[in-house]
Amino acid sequence: MPTLIVNETETQLIVVVEEARIDAAIATRFKDRLREIVLRGRKPVRLDMRRVDFMDSSGLGAMIAVRKALPESLPLVLEGLTPNVERVFRLTRMDSVFDIRPATTLQE
Repeated sequence: MPTLIVNETETQLIVVVEEARIDAAIATRFKDRLREIVLRGRKPVRLDMRRVDFMDSSGLGAMIAVRKALPESLPLVLEGLTPNVERVFRLTRMDSVFDIRPATTLQE
């Protein structure tokens, strides 16, 4: 099971991804687990991805599925992408679909 640490505040869910790779080996479980977390929380989501060094097309597909599962009114912000992961979003033009921001502190 992918390691995701959830910190819930009054206004949002902060999910820290503790995986170095989001690839074909874990993409389906990652998507299912993250979708379960964000749909149960029903709050805007900040996804802290600073520990993810590698993402392949399966990982990107998982991220897209989670975004589609959320109502349009609930933002999904990706924070702290490493250069390798950011490149995947940029090359596929998914950087225009996702709200990508630099890493911040986990406090609100």
